[in-house]
Amino acid sequence: MLNYVKESYNELVNKVTWPTFPQLQSSTVVVMVASVIFAIIVLVMDLSFENLMEGIYDTLTKLVH
Repeated sequence: MLNYVKESYNELVNKVTWPTFPQLQSSTVVVMVASVIFAIIVLVMDLSFENLMEGIYDTLTKLVH
């Protein structure tokens, strides 16, 4: 177990290339924009489905009465 921890630490310190701060900022912006676009798509789908179901229920209600 101790050997595993030593090797893991060595790999993190010496072999992993960490992104620079500007790279992190750029990646963060990309993720935020993608999240907003995905949220808008889900909102549009939700509103469309809501309107579709409302139309179906109205039609069925009129048929019953």
